[in-house]
Amino acid sequence: MDYDFSFFLVAATFVTGIVWGGYSLYLKRAGLPYPTEKEPVLVEYARSFFPVVLIVLLLRSFLVEPFRIPSGSMMPTLLVGDFILVNKFSYGIRLPVLNTKVVEMGEPKRGDIVVFRYPKQPEVDYIKRVIGLPGDRIAYFDKKLYVNGAPVKQVSLGRYQGVGQGANMTGAERLEEDLAGVQHSILVAPGASSVEDVFVVPPGHYFMMGDNRDNSNDSRYWGYVPEANLVGKAFFIWMNWDWQNNGIDFGRLGTVLQ
Repeated sequence: MDYDFSFFLVAATFVTGIVWGGYSLYLKRAGLPYPTEKEPVLVEYARSFFPVVLIVLLLRSFLVEPFRIPSGSMMPTLLVGDFILVNKFSYGIRLPVLNTKVVEMGEPKRGDIVVFRYPKQPEVDYIKRVIGLPGDRIAYFDKKLYVNGAPVKQVSLGRYQGVGQGANMTGAERLEEDLAGVQHSILVAPGASSVEDVFVVPPGHYFMMGDNRDNSNDSRYWGYVPEANLVGKAFFIWMNWDWQNNGIDFGRLGTVLQ
């Protein structure tokens, strides 16, 4: 069990609910009216915080969860400092903390941008793009991607001009990639080395890659993502804050991800 924010949110909901509910039950059995004139401080706090933490728990666990992008592995699609929203029910509804799926909703599609728990360190969340589905044969050679033997179409968009904390990627080649109808930009750095190999995705797993192909710690290096590790689908940028790029970038606010 991971003692993360979800765990403490569940614990807070449970404790405040027990304190408030237990006090209410005590008064009922004692034949006393509720609320009383002098409510214990602990009960007063529990009554105030319980609805708040319960709503946050429900929203965060079953609807949407905010994340902040800490690295440039998904440039140019996502920049350092982007604040995104993740749909938590796209790939099924899971119980918080236990991460057990209780309702089937859908499966990842090729090209989806997905938040998942890093297989080698499950308490850490990663975000990458789905490249390979269960049973796919993925190949990566000479900075070109092949899915089930077919090359993925790429069109050069010229040299990339980075900003803020992503300025180090200035000069990389920007390409438009068409991944099963999902068109998105990627970056490749001429001369940079990367893993070249053929990968066969096992059942119940997914092959993930970052859009910043030469600066992404992804499935090429550590393997496949189990279905149980999926957190949700990223779909929206609601804020960007990069202190090296004059703070808020209003041009990124409201961007729909694809």
